[in-house]
Amino acid sequence: MPRSERSPLLLAGLLAAAGVTHFTVPRQYDALVPTSLPGTPRTWTYASGVAELALAAGVALPRTRKAAALATAAFFVGVFPANVKMAVDWRHRPAPQKAAAFGRLPLQIPLVLWARGVAKNTEGRA
Repeated sequence: MPRSERSPLLLAGLLAAAGVTHFTVPRQYDALVPTSLPGTPRTWTYASGVAELALAAGVALPRTRKAAALATAAFFVGVFPANVKMAVDWRHRPAPQKAAAFGRLPLQIPLVLWARGVAKNTEGRA
C-alpha cells in the first residue's frame, strides 16, 4: 500500500485510539480541561472523545476524507490550550513527566500539517 494511501488510515487510527482512551481513562483528560470552559471537565473529556471518533471515521472514509481531515487540523489547533495547561500544571513534576508535557506542545504542529496533508492529497479523488 503506497504511503499516500496509508497516511489517512494511520491518522484515522491515531484519532480512534485517542478517542477510545477518553472513555477508558477519562480522568487523565479531565485534568487537562481548562477551568475557563463551562460545564464539567468530564463532559469535555467525553465530547472530545466523541469528536475524535467521528473525525477518525470521517478520515477513514474516502468520501468524507477531505472535510474530516480539515476538521481534524482545526481540532488539533483547538485542543492546544489543553496541552498548554498540561505543561503549566506539570512544570514542577519530575523531569520525564515535565519533558513529556512540554514535548506535546511542538508536536501539535506536525499533527496539524499531517491532517492538512491528508486533505490536500485527497483533492481530485472521490
